[in-house]
Amino acid sequence: MNLQEMLESSILLNRQIEYNKQINWTADNRLQNAYVALDVELSEVANTAEWFKVWKENRGKHDENRTNRETLIFEYVDVIYFYMLIANLKNWNRVITDSQEKIGKLKLAKKEVILNKQYLAIKQMLFNSYFNKDMDAFKHSWMLFLKLGIVDFGFSEEEITQAFNEKIK
Repeated sequence: MNLQEMLESSILLNRQIEYNKQINWTADNRLQNAYVALDVELSEVANTAEWFKVWKENRGKHDENRTNRETLIFEYVDVIYFYMLIANLKNWNRVITDSQEKIGKLKLAKKEVILNKQYLAIKQMLFNSYFNKDMDAFKHSWMLFLKLGIVDFGFSEEEITQAFNEKIK
């Protein structure tokens, strides 16, 4: 997984979307929209995985012609895109690029079965990064999200890269 390349692709896609749709908004509106989109996409990951639906026998939703895992990874990479967009809008790109070398260590983390606390922590830190302009909170949210995908969902770096590249197209 080359986070630098993924970051560059996400920046280009965002610029292309804004140009094609002729979106002209203030920096504040652009940033707020990115945070709302990221929040919604995080919720879609939770809703797709359904770990919190303890009453269900078979958890995990799927799109037509996709497995649960394929659907989940496509939702997961949507979130990656918006993390990268926010990092770029805030000039926090190094949060993304510096995390590349930490992925190996991240893989050694303990897999969680109950993801509620981790999910809530991701969101709390994300909102803290917005309201307090806190880059460290953003970084911690990002790292927890990477852990969620790589450790807790068991996605390989190759799977994430492939799904991300398919989404970008």
